[in-house]
Amino acid sequence: MTQVTSQPTKSITIDARGPRFSAGITVVVLATALATQSAWILALQGIVFAIGAFRGPQFTPYAAIFRNVVRPRLKGEVPTEDVRPPQFAQSVGLLFVLVALVGSLTGIGAIFVIATGAALAAAFLNVAFDFCLGCEIYLLLLRLR
Repeated sequence: MTQVTSQPTKSITIDARGPRFSAGITVVVLATALATQSAWILALQGIVFAIGAFRGPQFTPYAAIFRNVVRPRLKGEVPTEDVRPPQFAQSVGLLFVLVALVGSLTGIGAIFVIATGAALAAAFLNVAFDFCLGCEIYLLLLRLR
């Protein structure tokens, strides 16, 4: 009989300012996609979300910009956070983008607008108020487990 024991996993931490910076770029991209009704722009954002969801938000192109351009100019102590909540948030963003793309491909513009708008609203909350909705959902799901 095999006995399964839960091993404590070492959590990866990231600079907590990076996801907020990335959310700022995401707001611009999603607002552009919404204003132009462009499925192509939305698909590019979907690729960024997919990278963040499957590899981690620290591997996205937006994180590379933060790491190479913004972070060297910041002073003071580096606040860190567990990578899992932002990674889950990237998964939620990817889900909304996929739904929006289905709406676009099927010609149901309302689905495109609503799903893109929801992703835009969540990214805006992160930028404007430092409130990561996907991260909060992740923590709520952990508590419910």
